[in-house]
Amino acid sequence: MIQLKSPREIEAMRQSGAIIAGMHLMLRDLIKPGIDTWEIETKSREYIESHGGVPLQIGFEGFKYATTISINNEVAHGLPRKGLKLKNGDLVKVDTVVGLDGAVSDSAWSYAVGEVTPEIKDLMAVTKKAMYLGIDQAVVGNRIGDIGNAIQQYTEVEHHYGDVREYIGHGVGPTMHEEPNVPHYGTPGHGVRLREGMVITIEPMINIGGWKVNTDHTEEDGWTVTTADGSWSAQYEHTLAITKDGPKILTSQNPEFDSKYL
Repeated sequence: MIQLKSPREIEAMRQSGAIIAGMHLMLRDLIKPGIDTWEIETKSREYIESHGGVPLQIGFEGFKYATTISINNEVAHGLPRKGLKLKNGDLVKVDTVVGLDGAVSDSAWSYAVGEVTPEIKDLMAVTKKAMYLGIDQAVVGNRIGDIGNAIQQYTEVEHHYGDVREYIGHGVGPTMHEEPNVPHYGTPGHGVRLREGMVITIEPMINIGGWKVNTDHTEEDGWTVTTADGSWSAQYEHTLAITKDGPKILTSQNPEFDSKYL
């Protein structure tokens, strides 16, 4: 069942989203070569809690951490690891979910550690733009397939990257994962029709190589997902509301860049 949100509920989610945005802005300055992934976890949790938020990933299906930290060929759900230090040239993805007085928001971001190669810069740029192309399709009357098709055409057809199928966006609030499912691939004009009051995440995971992922590593830690071919992966994610005035990003880090979505 898809739960439509009132303007009051959407505004509350914007407030929880502001905590995530602030956390990510803090991480831009924090993440440098030599940082331990455990420091990313502890600083992120401290930021969320000091701003009145609740890190909702803690306890979700047994997960123990405020963030997932996925490095290089790790696509998603990587664990913060004490003693694992990031190196110059690494690509790290940090994802979190925050609750504030019952309002939930979700956002992930990719970070270059020091100086990354041109190939990785391109991957990051394409993945970020793909997210925004998907957001542009999130208007009343469109369908879920319009979002996925815009992302797939840009990443796979135009840039020959792998557009991950197994992990997708979703509705959000009042809990972390709600209907509808929001794949980042699809057919225009197909799927659930978008209605005013829906709140969803758009969070493409894009690989330099093929789209398939390997979950064998989950046997080691129960969570980490890697690319099947060992290629590196990027991800960007915003939470957004479908409104009569277009998509409104609730986790914006840059009001100037996102001005048309606010």
